[in-house]
Amino acid sequence: MRSELPDQLRELAQAQAGVLTSSQAYEGGMTTVMIRRRLEQGRWQRLQTGVYAVFSGPPGRSTILWGAVLRAGPGAMLSHYTAAEVSGLSDRPSPLIHITVPGDRYVGRIRGLVVRRSGRAAQARHPVLLPPRTRVEETVLDLAGMAGTLDDACGWITRAVGRRLTTQARLQAAMELRARLRWRGQLTEALTTEWAGVHSSLEYRYLRNVERPHGLPRGARQAPARRAGGVIYRDVLYEQYAVAVELDGRAAHPGDQRWPDIQRDNAAAADGILTLRYGWFDVSERPCEVAAQVARVLRRRGYTGARGCSPACPVTRTSPALSAWAEAG
Repeated sequence: MRSELPDQLRELAQAQAGVLTSSQAYEGGMTTVMIRRRLEQGRWQRLQTGVYAVFSGPPGRSTILWGAVLRAGPGAMLSHYTAAEVSGLSDRPSPLIHITVPGDRYVGRIRGLVVRRSGRAAQARHPVLLPPRTRVEETVLDLAGMAGTLDDACGWITRAVGRRLTTQARLQAAMELRARLRWRGQLTEALTTEWAGVHSSLEYRYLRNVERPHGLPRGARQAPARRAGGVIYRDVLYEQYAVAVELDGRAAHPGDQRWPDIQRDNAAAADGILTLRYGWFDVSERPCEVAAQVARVLRRRGYTGARGCSPACPVTRTSPALSAWAEAG
């Protein structure tokens, strides 16, 4: 690329992860014959119609994404699952590349791409980051609106805030700019100060289904504690009662995570804090039983405000089966 491109095109291609469009090449002084010769010799490769990688060898992910944006044309940007990928909101590449274009443009079907039109494209676009993409706040609300369940929708919000990609205030401001938004009321609630510190959909479920409806005290979320090796964070800490709740959404403990979990629990024990640990199934499928166990521990340490969410709730109506479950837990 360095030796065969004019300076202007070389700089442009470098800025675009090695990608040029045919229009850009023509404007830089190249001809159709010159482009065809490079393709035939294998020095260039076609990514999309009229979009080329100006090098040989397998294109990287950034090159493929640039090719998709340039193929979709003026005003196009990465959005939805692909914007989540490049912003760090998602941990894996999306199988299809999601693109949003201005609402006054029509883009036909493009293989491997999902193209949407938006009348808010100019406002949604990040002003600096490349390749062009939607702002994190817009990405979060787009994905929340597409989510199959309310839990999944709130999960995008808690993940974005938990990973420090945005703030509750910025998400609230972005919500106010949208005339239509699915689950607006519930998402607005998830952005109140009461939900500050909730970093995952499992923590969201614990607060919504376990803590609040059963009159448990309000726990501190992601409570920091300094240790010789740095700072550890407890998912939920009832500091007045020296009780911590750790929430684990993984199906199993990977080997590289088990030791940090043990260290955290041991550190809590050294501080006189009793740790209760629950997984996704516990919080999702039997929240009343989880609440009952937490309430029993808190009662032993002086808390008296727990209440059942219904007449049959085990928080106020403890059964022998629940007692056995609690003791085993």
